[in-house]
Amino acid sequence: MKKSLGIGTHVMPTPVWLVGSYDIAGKPNLATVAWGGVCSSDPAAVTISLRKSRYSYDAILKRGAFTVNIPSQQFAVAADYAGIASGKNEDKFAKAGLTAAKSDLVDAPYVAEFPLVIECRLLQTVEIGVHTQFIGEIVDVKADESVLDAAGLPDPAKVLPLIYSPTNRIYYGLGEAVGKGFDIGKEMMK
Repeated sequence: MKKSLGIGTHVMPTPVWLVGSYDIAGKPNLATVAWGGVCSSDPAAVTISLRKSRYSYDAILKRGAFTVNIPSQQFAVAADYAGIASGKNEDKFAKAGLTAAKSDLVDAPYVAEFPLVIECRLLQTVEIGVHTQFIGEIVDVKADESVLDAAGLPDPAKVLPLIYSPTNRIYYGLGEAVGKGFDIGKEMMK
């Protein structure tokens, strides 16, 4: 029997993304976001959700762009720091020892040290309760060659992305692969 937990955000897991933007003065900033995901394949788009009180909120609206920076597990401390400090008061890139790289495609910085970066142009926003959902069209994905598989695509076993459990506020790494998507279920179609 299942026990009702009531209303809550007990989704498992959520991504750990550091969202890059430039503030009004042009200073690069990062915000750690766990409320995010793919929202369209054509056009390729992702979504992130922020509260209006966050320093990155106005920056993304004014610049019309953001980057999604996917940290590997070795950057867990920097990722957590970027989510609890405010870019209004601190230079998160400098404090975390990260390098702000200027995108040639969108008006937002990305983290040079992170293995996977998604550059986005803001398509639209949707007000949802205390959050605003920012929908970004993917204009490019950049990956370190060291995290690519034989087909030239990002390999999660090499990226080693962080994941987050909102229920207990703990970061985790990925587990072992369990099967190939759009393939292992075919045995049930026989």
